[in-house]
Amino acid sequence: MKYPLGIQTFENIRTDSYLYVDKTALVYDIVKGGKYYFLSRPRRFGKSLLISTLEAYFQGKRELFRGLAIDSLEQEWTAYPVLHLDLNAAKYTSPEALTSLLAAQLSNWEDIYGSSPAEQTLSERFKGTIRRACEQTGRKVVILVDEYDKPLLQTFGNKPLQDDYRATLKAFYGVEKSMDGYIQFAFFTGVTKFSKVSVFSDLNNLTDITMDRRYAEVCGFTEAEIRRTLDAEVGELAQANRLSREACYAKLRTNYDGYHFEHDTAGMYNPYSLLRVLDAKTFKDYWFETGTPTILVEALKHNNYNLDNLTQEEVTADLLGSIDSVATNPLPLIYQSGYLTIKGYDERFESYRLGFPNCEVERAFTRFLIPYYTALKSSQGQLFVANFVKDVRAGRVEQFMQRLESLFASGDYQIASDAELFFQNVLYVIFTMMGFYTEVERHTTDGRMDMVIQTSDYIYILEFKLDRSADEALRQIEERQYAKPFEHDSRRLYKIGINFSTTTRRMEGWKIAE
Repeated sequence: MKYPLGIQTFENIRTDSYLYVDKTALVYDIVKGGKYYFLSRPRRFGKSLLISTLEAYFQGKRELFRGLAIDSLEQEWTAYPVLHLDLNAAKYTSPEALTSLLAAQLSNWEDIYGSSPAEQTLSERFKGTIRRACEQTGRKVVILVDEYDKPLLQTFGNKPLQDDYRATLKAFYGVEKSMDGYIQFAFFTGVTKFSKVSVFSDLNNLTDITMDRRYAEVCGFTEAEIRRTLDAEVGELAQANRLSREACYAKLRTNYDGYHFEHDTAGMYNPYSLLRVLDAKTFKDYWFETGTPTILVEALKHNNYNLDNLTQEEVTADLLGSIDSVATNPLPLIYQSGYLTIKGYDERFESYRLGFPNCEVERAFTRFLIPYYTALKSSQGQLFVANFVKDVRAGRVEQFMQRLESLFASGDYQIASDAELFFQNVLYVIFTMMGFYTEVERHTTDGRMDMVIQTSDYIYILEFKLDRSADEALRQIEERQYAKPFEHDSRRLYKIGINFSTTTRRMEGWKIAE
């Protein structure tokens, strides 16, 4: 099997016999069901391939679709002029970066369809290109825009430049409304949706199919598709890892499945991670290798966000559908970036419950946060947690408490101005990482965090206090009988009281009792 890793061109995939999971029935439904569309999906989810598939379809390249569902659905195969704009590759660090890219793309189209000296601005040139393409071919124009939001995402921390880009894109995209009579179809993709800002305000006839259950499977793979198309390859992966086939499917599901873009829809696999694990025949966190947007940290920092709320809050569809509210709530940005997904829905309040889609994403997100919430670098953080877990499993309670104490002693607190929140967030990051290797239960109420860690041989009950004392923390463990559920357990049990000072931002005292 040839896996299309790094290949996002539909024509190359089909002519060079790479794997293609057939999405063309959904493509057909989209092109026949409307005219102007927007789709948001996380990075590495197949958006560029979808755009390329639409391009090949509208160019009338029927030979590329032989044997696929759309081959029997489409009867006409009309070729249209296609204007394909890809904003993904450029670096948007200056006011000229966006205008240069748009100008270069317009020049390429003008080489084909001609230009006019009267057209000076980017918008005027775009209008002229659309009109001439239609008049010269006798067919209306198809416009495909991939990663429309890349300039806005790269300038997240630079408001003046982002505002400049917004104004440029608003004028450029707004051309499509005034040129409607010349346009057959238009499709925009991106990671995020800027709805209430001005980017699409002139294009108010855009249909957002991001949370439309009819198209929930248009990008990514369902398990049914994997079993139908890649079952033999999963069998090879199972054999390489000494797993039964069903155990292998279960491990794939735990690590890479679980994306939902509307409630009560099939879980979706990130195609990049799935293809990488099938190709390498090794279970790893592949999505993490592709990078994490630093704007996520900027959003968390700006909001002084309590990480415990990530999977506790409920949000509305309006909030999920736009990152315009990022100044007051970072969840939509984290959701649209693919780190959270829909886990449940409350019909009474029309609200969604969010959670991590799978273990790969949760690990990636937590590892990414380590250098921002501690003084450890990302690689150091993973080693720190590994040594922490080894101490916990071996019952070396003094050693792992010393590690925890040193973690706070070296912190620079860049992520939270509030000391209590900093304390909670550091513990969230470290103990979430621990949770991937051992059982951790956390309970947080009003700034107090108590925790139970269990291994095959040991149980640790930790009680944290803020500006109190380790003795008081231990007394609470005793008075509230936190150890009672384990009184008949044969494992060795430790009770640990810890005090954290919000003044010095250090652990100031800890005590251990058996």
